[in-house]
Amino acid sequence: MLQIDTWKRVVIILVCLTGLVMAAPNLFYGNVERHNDAVAEIEALGSTPERVEAASAWPDFLPSSLVNLGLDLRGGAHLLAEVQVEDVYETRMDGLWPEMRDALREARDTVGTIRRQPSPPDELRIRISRPEGLPEAVDIARGLAQPVVSLTGVGATDIDVAGQGDELIITLSEAERQATDDRTIQQSLEIIRRRVDEVGTREPTIQRQGADRILIQVPGIGSAAELKALIGTTAQLTFNPVVGPATADDVGSNGREVVLPSLDEEGVFYRLERSPVVTGEELTDAQPTFDQNGRPAVNFRFNPSGARKFGDYTAQNIGSPFAIVLDDEVISAPVIQDHIPGGSGIITGNFSIEESTRLAVLLRAGALPAELIFLEERTIGPELGQDSINAGQIACLVAFAAVLLFMMLSYGLFGVFANVALIINVGLIFGVLSIIGATLTLPGIAGIVLTIGMAVDANVLVFERIREELKTAKGPARAIELGYERALSAIIDANITTFMTASILFAMGSGPVRGFAVTLGIGILTSVFTAIFVTRLLVVLWFERRRPRTIEV
Repeated sequence: MLQIDTWKRVVIILVCLTGLVMAAPNLFYGNVERHNDAVAEIEALGSTPERVEAASAWPDFLPSSLVNLGLDLRGGAHLLAEVQVEDVYETRMDGLWPEMRDALREARDTVGTIRRQPSPPDELRIRISRPEGLPEAVDIARGLAQPVVSLTGVGATDIDVAGQGDELIITLSEAERQATDDRTIQQSLEIIRRRVDEVGTREPTIQRQGADRILIQVPGIGSAAELKALIGTTAQLTFNPVVGPATADDVGSNGREVVLPSLDEEGVFYRLERSPVVTGEELTDAQPTFDQNGRPAVNFRFNPSGARKFGDYTAQNIGSPFAIVLDDEVISAPVIQDHIPGGSGIITGNFSIEESTRLAVLLRAGALPAELIFLEERTIGPELGQDSINAGQIACLVAFAAVLLFMMLSYGLFGVFANVALIINVGLIFGVLSIIGATLTLPGIAGIVLTIGMAVDANVLVFERIREELKTAKGPARAIELGYERALSAIIDANITTFMTASILFAMGSGPVRGFAVTLGIGILTSVFTAIFVTRLLVVLWFERRRPRTIEV
């Protein structure tokens, strides 16, 4: 009649114990967090007495997974940035010029000499000495066009070519502009995420908003200014040939050359070829190190393509200066002493250890493809987050107490069984959140509060069904068994529809909406488990021990 197999009892008890053990570290949040941070630092930077002491704040043999606190609970920084996608157009035109120049030189007999002209950032203007050869120059330029790589640009080419007088005018096509804008945003998202992850922050929110904006929320960071300093640097590294010295009056660029200042030497300027030999995009690694004089420096390594170009150039230009340029400033301009075939080198300068470490982080993460303009910035103090935690705790406790009291007054001893299952249910929710490393926000707390109220629905259905079966069934054991069997379909149907709603919220929503959906979905699964299995196990254990002839629900 009313019985549960031994193996099922063992599984139910093990699931409950596992969930409660995994949730337990959250009761000692500060100690466990210090332990986790210290362990991570020991693995990355080595052991020190202070780190070992911090790591001893929580035993190593116990679980140490925590529910991450979101920005509204932990405090941190909030930024809304706009990506200046137009910056990429100029880079595209600069990259197109060498290929276009070489192709036109092969038709020198027809087009004559060629010279790049000053033009807007999104245009490439080339003047030819023989205007009668302009139609052939247009055909040559169109022959270099490539298909647009995007779903919306199928059949289109990446450049539009026109001729005017003795000038060849090349611009990006509209389809290519759209594809470039999308790639720029996606690349910016990935680079920002890598830079934020480099400093070990917890569960940042980095997502696209609208056509050209990025939302960045990082819990636990000191201020918005600190976050801006981390992600706002473009870190555009290039290696350019040096044409010669220059003065402050020459600063700027023409078609083929650019004059840039020295980063370390005030009043010193260099005239460089505008087109770089190698760019930072071809770097595969960058690490802080020390040069032969013991000064902080950065060691770098290129990918195979960059290593080949770097090696070929150094082999052909021994004795010539070579500028290392970071964000339009010359870090150093060493003279090439020998062929460098390995694709690796070292960046020296008047760095501090912190500056060399920071530069290595930025170079590893890659260069932002375009400038970021910060439209909105906020620093959320931890005291505001603590107020939110306190308010959430009060809401949970009030809801918890009200539900416990209601169930006990309405169903007596069976209500006590439901209350025990409800306590286990909350523990299981936090255990699952800890295991998956979820981030808890204020909407997530709202989802837990809602789950507390919904968790007893299944028990209410079962208990009311048992009441009805007591009037017709032969004995309390049969009434309890029929109550669980006949209430099961209603429990499953009600929770499936709610779980589908939570799934849609998670799939279609973002940020706070997803936080609510996660806790609600997990709460539905754990509440069904505790109502169908845990409460029934408690009832069966009590019934086997007491063997009552009559029961009251």
